[in-house]
Amino acid sequence: MLDDTIAAIATPLGQGGLAVIRVSGGKALATVDALFTPASKSKTRLAKAKTHTLHYGHIVRDGQRLDEVIVSVMKAPATFTREDVVEISCHGGIRSTKTVLDAVLDAGPRLALPGEFTKRAFMHGRIDLAQAEAIADLIHARTDLALSAANEQLAGKLSQRINKLRDDLMHVLAHIEANIDFPDEDIEPDTLSGLVQRLENAGRLIDELLSTANEGQLIRRGIRAAIIGRPNVGKSSLLNQLLGRERAIVSAVAGTTRDTISEEAQIRGIAVVFIDTAGLQESDDPIEREGIRRSRESLTQADLILHVIDASEALTSDDQVYLADFDGKPRILVLNKSDLPNRLDQTESKGSPIVSVSCLNGQGIEPLKESIRNLVWDGDITSEMLEVMINSRHQEALRRASDSLRTALEQLLAGTPLDLVALDLRIGTNAVGEIVGQTTTEDLLDSIFSTFCIGK
Repeated sequence: MLDDTIAAIATPLGQGGLAVIRVSGGKALATVDALFTPASKSKTRLAKAKTHTLHYGHIVRDGQRLDEVIVSVMKAPATFTREDVVEISCHGGIRSTKTVLDAVLDAGPRLALPGEFTKRAFMHGRIDLAQAEAIADLIHARTDLALSAANEQLAGKLSQRINKLRDDLMHVLAHIEANIDFPDEDIEPDTLSGLVQRLENAGRLIDELLSTANEGQLIRRGIRAAIIGRPNVGKSSLLNQLLGRERAIVSAVAGTTRDTISEEAQIRGIAVVFIDTAGLQESDDPIEREGIRRSRESLTQADLILHVIDASEALTSDDQVYLADFDGKPRILVLNKSDLPNRLDQTESKGSPIVSVSCLNGQGIEPLKESIRNLVWDGDITSEMLEVMINSRHQEALRRASDSLRTALEQLLAGTPLDLVALDLRIGTNAVGEIVGQTTTEDLLDSIFSTFCIGK
């Protein structure tokens, strides 16, 4: 499949000023040459043009002008895929863009598979597998922190550590296998001590990387926060304050919110999806009952709960039920209506943070945002942490590596036959290599690149 020339729309479909159609492969230049008519008097073919140049003209098929375009010529190997690449910048719009793409495909290339341009960059050694994943993270970044973490990984900061780790393990494995080949030669005490130290250092590095897994996944996917409380305590008003705009209908009539409302906001660098739930009181209204059912479903999927209580009233039996029912999830007690006299009895927080707010004037909203951030992220977010934030695939591979290396170390110290030590070392080294693509399977690559859009 690497011998095929591929093409796809690299920009989102829709109305816009420009769209880009990307063509990559051995016949990319010849394909576009057959369709491109330069506007200048020069009739230089694209195949003869200098690399990394722009050319103005028209895409023509069967004598009919399809669009006015600018063509970018980029010749191998100095391209993203390390193949000849041509990009056609045409007018945006679903119909016009697809017309140009159809003309390109009719000329010979096939439609690219999801992530195939990036996959080719990996297969040709332009980037490693961790960097390829960083491209997807970059595209899907929802916060500044996620964007920074993706850029650090794309720059190879994580890959550098993984490659150093793998090199150290390969060094140990080479010594072990040399002694297997020459069984009459015992491992010198000094050499053995050095090998043990390398394995211990590798274990510590793996533990350090594994410690970033939760934060890495948090930055990439964000969290879901359900806003709960009895009717008319200010849940919708709180949502509007957190979003900084009027999203939910606010009314003095209890039960105004009959369905869940989900909206995303960036809170201290973390993407938070806030879910405004209907009150969970019993109701004979079938629509309200459906809203309550959806609210409970949202609660099971939430990472944390904002439990809103009206501080201008004494705790009700419904408040007490909420306090007891949702004790098992990370929770913040939000005492609303702090602008009114406090009539709230002593509230049993059971270790949950308590924040007083006024959804009328916005008082306490910033401390609440800080409390949300502190509940899901312990400590400061440093630039060094962003450099090596692993994802779930990396985490699983490192756990396998950790288990194998721990076994290998124990066996080495216990004097176990070296072929058994080498077996576990190979398993651990291969698991580490999976992160950057030194050891891969076609199924693994298909799984990773299938999550990309077609034009990337």
